[in-house]
Amino acid sequence: MTPHDDSNSAATDHRTALVAAARDAQSAAHVPYSEYRVGAALETEAGDVFVGCNLENANFSNSLHAEEVAIAEAVKNGHREFSHLAVSSDRQDGVTPCGMCRQTLAEFCDDELVVWCDEGDGSDDGATAAETETEIQITEYTLGELLPNTITEETLE
Repeated sequence: MTPHDDSNSAATDHRTALVAAARDAQSAAHVPYSEYRVGAALETEAGDVFVGCNLENANFSNSLHAEEVAIAEAVKNGHREFSHLAVSSDRQDGVTPCGMCRQTLAEFCDDELVVWCDEGDGSDDGATAAETETEIQITEYTLGELLPNTITEETLE
């Protein structure tokens, strides 16, 4: 798996905006057990953005992941074609979608879905990139890189 580097400034602004939306979504997270907030922002081919956050449950198997919440909201609103996903944790540690979320994404997205993972802005004091005038560090993958040889309807036949 090789992260991509896209230094085009328009692309950088787009990535930064989607990661910012994922960061904002974290504020609604319900994480009394892990205390690990995750936000996701899923962009449709039409340019609409749907966000989600993780919602933990004492019976961990009933917890919802941020990516699942975002895709459920988008699908509920009639969207089935997606171009980008941004994922961020409160630790800004480059979190990627877990295996379960990758498989859920593969149900609705092709291998070319671009996934942007928030690596933070290099500040240790919690300041935002704008406050420190540093650029948010983002690692880019495709869904196909994160989940090669996915299970699809065709593989079940």
